[in-house]
Parts: sequence; C-alpha cells; structure tokens
Amino acid sequence: MSSRDRILGRVQRALADVRQDDMPYERAVPRDYVREHGDRGVEETVELLAENLADYRAIVHRSDADGLAGVIAGLLEKRGSASVLVPPGLDEGWLAETGVTRIPDRNESTPHELDRVDSVVTGCAVAVAETGTIVLDGSPDQGRRRITLVPDHHICVVRVPEQVVSSVPQALERLDPARPLTWISGPSATSDIELDRVEGVHGPRTLEVVLVSAQASAEVTS
Repeated sequence: MSSRDRILGRVQRALADVRQDDMPYERAVPRDYVREHGDRGVEETVELLAENLADYRAIVHRSDADGLAGVIAGLLEKRGSASVLVPPGLDEGWLAETGVTRIPDRNESTPHELDRVDSVVTGCAVAVAETGTIVLDGSPDQGRRRITLVPDHHICVVRVPEQVVSSVPQALERLDPARPLTWISGPSATSDIELDRVEGVHGPRTLEVVLVSAQASAEVTS
C-alpha cells in the first residue's frame, strides 16, 4: 500500500459518519452576486481597462493590427532588448519588423537561461476591465507560465474588444479551470512593513500592454 492510499484511507474513515449533502454544490452556493458594475458600452469598457492597467503601473499602448509589428519593434528597441522569448504559437507577424534574437519557449530551459532573456512577448486569454487584470492560460500564444515570470520585461498583446470583459465573473466564464491560469495586475511588486514598494520580485519589473484593434488607432502611452 502506498503512502497516498494510506492517507486517503484515513480521510475516508474520518468521514465515515459525515452525512452526505442533500443539495448539490452547484445549487448550494448562491450565484446572485453582481456580474457587472455599471452600464458601459464596448468602447467605455476598453477605456476602463486601459485606465486601470495604467493605475497598476502597466504601460499601455494602442495599435491597429497593421501597426502592431511596428509597435512591438519600437518597444523592444526602446528597451534595448537584444533577445526576446517567443511562445510556440505566437503570430510570427508580430515580430516581423524586429531583428532581435528570438529565444523559443523550451521545456528544458533553466531559470538562469530565462533570466538572461531581455523581453518576452505573449498574447493573453482575457482581460478584465474593472480590475485592470490580464489572464494567461498557457495557450500556444502565451507559452509556459514561467516565461512571463522570470524575464524582467513582458509585452502582452490584448485584442480589443473581443478579449476584453467587464468583470471577473465574466472572465471566469471564458476560462478553463483545468488550465494553468496566471492573473496579472500590473508589474510584479511587493511592499515591506514600512510600505516601501519593490518591483520585479516574483515577476517582470516592467509590463507593457498593447491594446490592438482591427481599426486604425493612434498609439497612446499611459
């Protein structure tokens, strides 16, 4: 008998006299909370996302699909990046205008190797306007969770409006709980007991978000 079997056996014996719930969990937990605060249109929801991202110290840019490669190339050049980590399913067109060395997302990459990469570019699964949160779910255009936690500079592309929702409940409806979800609200930061803020402790020190739409839009940096 394995250790796992022994532990599960103990749990089963401890719960032997516990009555089974009469009501299924799905009905036992009330779901009557507010799903969205306020009545906003699509453009207002996207603007709220941009405002809250900036409030969390993310740097927000705007682009259309045709200008996206140029925006990303400009951000990498301004950063002085010599290398960029690329998820396997990232649209190759996004990096078409940059000559920066591309580092593939590999299972065998060590934390030290990832730490030497200057930047990482990913897509996202969904973005939440009310909280200024971006969610990654490990899809091919986002790669493994660690590639967005170790490098110091993360460029994340959000397609608007299709990837933008108003609230967390709406985001959860789009997400698969079995996938590795990473919820990002601004660059990594923490504070000590004296409230001194330190960035880059358990994630990128700089988060740049590109809101890309199908229609032409002037770039805005917050």
